Amino acid sequence: MSVVVGVCFRDPVRVGPYLEALQEVGLSCLKITPGQPYDLGQIAGLVLTGGTDVDPALYGQARRPETDQPDRERDEFELQLIHAALQRDMPILAICRGMQMLNVALGGTLHQHLEQVETHRVRPPVAAPHEPVHPIEVLPGTLLARIIGAGVHYVNSRHHQAVDRLGRDLVVAARAPDGVVEALELPAQRFVLACQWHPEDCVRTSRSDRKIFEAFRDAL
Repeated sequence: MSVVVGVCFRDPVRVGPYLEALQEVGLSCLKITPGQPYDLGQIAGLVLTGGTDVDPALYGQARRPETDQPDRERDEFELQLIHAALQRDMPILAICRGMQMLNVALGGTLHQHLEQVETHRVRPPVAAPHEPVHPIEVLPGTLLARIIGAGVHYVNSRHHQAVDRLGRDLVVAARAPDGVVEALELPAQRFVLACQWHPEDCVRTSRSDRKIFEAFRDAL
């Protein structure tokens, strides 16, 4: 029997690639969405997906014009999920907004709009979301380095915000050449890995991105 993981999302159209990536490595998925009941005891791991910007009020800032209108229902729902999962030492894979939400949940802050946004908000054609657009440097000695190897890797990219001050106990696992944080992890937990890019788009085209999902599966 395959292991069940919870996938937290808001947009039913955009959740498809996450479900497909998890199923590609043999995992079953329970979709978790704000406003709907769920039982954390039914799942072995948690995936936090991409989406709209996190409400800046949660990290003590006023909303800039470039920042999305807050979705406080989703923000508060995910905050509760993250803290509950961490208390259970449940494996977490956090992607794009998910990484930013994890950082905020642990007391960190975000850059609301990157000055070098065109480097990171590159949007490949809809038919090719897996296309790499910039390099990252994976830091040695990290969980991510053990999974995909330290050094340079190329990733896709479509974000305009990024991690600023780190949340409690989080460590940087990868950066872009301009210094933007591209991956975080929480060494005190069994498996907490967060990445700013979208590996779910690349499990069939990138061995490194597939390894991330395999490592998540193997931690369950």
